[in-house]
Amino acid sequence: MALRNIVKDGDEILNKKCRPVVKFDRKLHTLLDDMAETMHHARGVGLAAPQVGILRRVVVIDVSADQNEVLELVNPEIIAYSGEQEGLEGCLSFPGEWGIAKRPNYVKVRAQNRNGEEYEIEGRELLARAFCHEIDHLNGIVFKEKVERMLTPKEIEEMND
Repeated sequence: MALRNIVKDGDEILNKKCRPVVKFDRKLHTLLDDMAETMHHARGVGLAAPQVGILRRVVVIDVSADQNEVLELVNPEIIAYSGEQEGLEGCLSFPGEWGIAKRPNYVKVRAQNRNGEEYEIEGRELLARAFCHEIDHLNGIVFKEKVERMLTPKEIEEMND
């Protein structure tokens, strides 16, 4: 496993739509492993392939308290959602920036695992938010396009106190 560089705001790759994964091979496994390590090292809860410079429909998410329950989603798509939540949202590609965004409170996703086997997974609250945020990345949408408002530097400073 290796740490990958996280693409930052201003890189046009963040606004491009990703292509589906068609080869479920060692290269994909390495990408998934590297993305999980990179996400954990950066203290994030999710990371999408375009954030490490790869235009493929691949996401890793880990919202567990001890950061040891990595979900791997290949070619994910939201197939159902309901409810609404409003909350704080940030992104590893926009370090130090936070906004308030509305997302569904429940999300059901269909995806494939690293071996190409299809499965469905449901998430509520933070996991639902992470599903939406990361799948948006695969479609070239960044969180700043979804927020109702960005927090001011003073609000961020108070949040960190």
